[in-house]
Amino acid sequence: MGGFGSSLFFVPLASYFLDFHSVLGITAVYHVFSNLSKIALFRQGFDKRLVLYMGIPSVLGVIGGSVATRYLPTPSLELALALFLVSISVVFLVFRNLVLPATNTNAVAGGGVSGFVAGMLGTGGAIRGTALAAFNLPAATFVATSAIIDLGVDASRTVVYYANGYMHQDDLYLIPILIVVSILGTFAGKKLLERIPQAYFRNIVLVLILITGLITLSKVFLGKTA
Repeated sequence: MGGFGSSLFFVPLASYFLDFHSVLGITAVYHVFSNLSKIALFRQGFDKRLVLYMGIPSVLGVIGGSVATRYLPTPSLELALALFLVSISVVFLVFRNLVLPATNTNAVAGGGVSGFVAGMLGTGGAIRGTALAAFNLPAATFVATSAIIDLGVDASRTVVYYANGYMHQDDLYLIPILIVVSILGTFAGKKLLERIPQAYFRNIVLVLILITGLITLSKVFLGKTA
């Protein structure tokens, strides 16, 4: 519905059931199919220039972030994820009209930063969404452009996560389930996007992200004290 968001919820929630590295591996594969379904449903067109300006830095950034996860302890990654979720939701709730200038520099920077964060924490779409919003794209073009960039990001980090040993045979049964879920979720989001103003959902999504971040933050600190 927003061009990003599934991993913002999936990563912290899935970390309650799987170790964080396994969550990263599953998320990457899940997102590949999620983005394929977005591209199929929002195939009216995409912005080729932004795909290049944001897509290439995003792929380079996600490779760097994915490699970095090998050298950072899991509690630090979970804490970083929680702080990221809380911070980004608060920023957008407080600064409701926050829009970056529509420049090539910001497109490149937004792509690189969002890619690195996605590789390291499993989710970076909100940063890319902020950068894309500056270009005032039609809703369908926004989603399609974001999905194509994200497809490159997820395909790249899938390779790195696999090399890191984050994909375990015991977790592979989740893949077909998540494929079905991603297709159904994308279809439902498209239908909602056609009927209800995007702005109405913006605050609801941000509040849910904030709650998810706070719960993840409490999980990190409760884990330390347990």
